[in-house]
Amino acid sequence: MRRIFFIIIASFALSACSTMGDMFDAIKGDKKVPLPGERVSVLQHERSLSPDPELANTAILLPPPTPNANWPQAGGYANHAMHHILVRDSLQRAWSADIGQGSDDEERLSGEPIIADGVVYTMDSETVVSAFSAKTGDRIWEAELTPEDDDDGHISGGLAYDNGVVFVTTGFAQVIALEAKTGKVIWRKTMGAPMRSAPTVRGGRIFTVTLNNQLVVLSTKDGEELWTHSGLPETASMLGGASPAVDRGIVVVPYSSGQLVALRVDNGRVLWEESLAAVRRTEIVSTLADIRGRPIIDRGRVIAMSHGGQIVSIDMRTGKRVWDRDIGGLESPWVAGDYIFALTNEAEVICISRNDGRIHWVRGLPRYEDPEDREDPIVWTGPILASDRLIVAGSNGEALAISPYNGNLLGVVEMPDSVSIPPVVSNGSVYFLADDAELVAYH
Repeated sequence: MRRIFFIIIASFALSACSTMGDMFDAIKGDKKVPLPGERVSVLQHERSLSPDPELANTAILLPPPTPNANWPQAGGYANHAMHHILVRDSLQRAWSADIGQGSDDEERLSGEPIIADGVVYTMDSETVVSAFSAKTGDRIWEAELTPEDDDDGHISGGLAYDNGVVFVTTGFAQVIALEAKTGKVIWRKTMGAPMRSAPTVRGGRIFTVTLNNQLVVLSTKDGEELWTHSGLPETASMLGGASPAVDRGIVVVPYSSGQLVALRVDNGRVLWEESLAAVRRTEIVSTLADIRGRPIIDRGRVIAMSHGGQIVSIDMRTGKRVWDRDIGGLESPWVAGDYIFALTNEAEVICISRNDGRIHWVRGLPRYEDPEDREDPIVWTGPILASDRLIVAGSNGEALAISPYNGNLLGVVEMPDSVSIPPVVSNGSVYFLADDAELVAYH
């Protein structure tokens, strides 16, 4: 069965010419000649969700893809609503670069690359920040940010760019501002606890969440503390963290306790609170209510999903739930037009209605590298939506392209190593950061 599994994956890869360019070719119409032999699905494994029968014949209509010049912070922009991004018609691997130290048993890569003004910024698992040319992959500078008296136990944080400055959150309980052109330290701010999620930057403010569930808001100018908010404590949480979403004078903060809190950005006044805690879950791991996926602010709605088993749509101003579903996941949902795409705890990519949460389609992903013995679980990350392709990547070292219209598999591409961080898109190109610290660009 293991051999059959890889043969079928290879057949998909061959049909897609094994290139990222084929993944992104137009998908209207299916002109491929079916291969002879028994059809065995490599994607549908123990599907736990089902589409709404009333939506079976409903066509999905997405807004046209639009250019995206930069990806300046985790999730793209401060509201995390990136919609349908335009990429080149035929993408090919252009270059790769070693960003430093990758993931191992003790330290993990967690901060996604950011891109601004033709430069890709990365942070490795030992808190070394580097800048690369987005066109060629040439290294421009690197900055070692580990304090001299604290060089053990790295916890990766994340990056954000604004107005010529790269802001870094670290596991050493520091927020650091770097000059984007040179990597020179502008200022450092020592916090009360470490951070393992990227900051969100907007309107002269830096929004960052510490490991003890405290939101700290700093000035981008000098790191001055403006105000704070404390969430409920949580003794255990998932690796990694989610960045707050900011839009229209409101910051929506996800805490590892499952709390989702909306506050005014100018003074921290609480507007509303919600809980996305576990729903009818009994397994020890699944009872963690952690909101690790970034919440999204989109056209007056807040979309958020917790590991504990809920995805919700909330009116941003009133805090009233528009709808909710008992669906959990660790990754960030993706909103485009009237649809939400998400990756669930059960390794399923789903398309649901933004209006009422009903399911349009469900696509199961491979759950094990050895499906016969159910060994070596595959952990998937994503999705992102670029030119009629949903892209997910996995710990099995593969990236898949899936149709956003029906969930069909469109292509498979081999990565240099396992991938734990979702790809990012900028200026028509797609960038992957593999766990071995290799940054790969497709132009």
